[in-house]
Amino acid sequence: MKSSRGLISGFEKAFRLIGINNLHLHLMLLFVSCITMAPYLWALSTSLKRRIDVFTPVPMWIPRPVFFGNYPQVFSMAPFAIYLVNTIIVVAAILLAQVLTTTLAAYVFSRMKFRGSHILFALFLIQMLLPVHAIIVPNYLTMRSLKLLDTRLAVMLPFWASGYGTFLLRQAFRQVPRDFEDAALIDGCSALRFLFSVLVPLAKPTLIAFGLISVVTHWNDFFWPLVVTDSPRIRTLTIGLAMFVQQESGADWTLLMAATVFVTAPLMLLFLVFQRRFVESFMSAGIKG
Repeated sequence: MKSSRGLISGFEKAFRLIGINNLHLHLMLLFVSCITMAPYLWALSTSLKRRIDVFTPVPMWIPRPVFFGNYPQVFSMAPFAIYLVNTIIVVAAILLAQVLTTTLAAYVFSRMKFRGSHILFALFLIQMLLPVHAIIVPNYLTMRSLKLLDTRLAVMLPFWASGYGTFLLRQAFRQVPRDFEDAALIDGCSALRFLFSVLVPLAKPTLIAFGLISVVTHWNDFFWPLVVTDSPRIRTLTIGLAMFVQQESGADWTLLMAATVFVTAPLMLLFLVFQRRFVESFMSAGIKG
């Protein structure tokens, strides 16, 4: 938290040194935000147009008339409802499993002392250094040996543990004074009860920050679900969108943009509703020295 505030304070001082006041700063941020949002707004606008209104001499940001018929047509051409259910199940199951495994692992590495703990923790974090594509083949062979190919479990199983999440929570748990734990143990509190009643509530901002990273990562994951799934009943939204684009061959931009907006809209709405909590969580989850 202190490091995040110091960084923000440093930016403010830098802006003052070059003569940029708060009004100019807000105008600059507004300009950058408009540039960032322009592609998504254009996709949304295109998804609400008729096919004949896509290519016009003058770009038309606000469709006239607004045409909602592209969305029902997209659902009639591909089972996006099934893709959405599969994605929600996969993302939610991965997040729940990661929270459980990373919480327990972080507690062990932060509060318990045993021989070789630092070496074991270093080995545990090696997975943070490995790119996902480097372990695609071993993971695929494992899923095949377990006869889990073309199942939701195959999409979820390799991500039920997270070195990054363990590292974040370990840093958060280490900020809690040891005296708290000693006092709780003297009063008869078990280690697991102390973990879930004291440490986890205190590390809530870190958990929220990691949860956001996990949801966004696995909602947008493409390559691994593509490798282990074959049937539409198991595919996630990203795979469904890619198949739909291939099916359309880029010919009908209104349908393609409608499908794209449908796939990305849940994350966008989630951020708009909880944006303040998102920012506070990431700032509070800063790694303290």
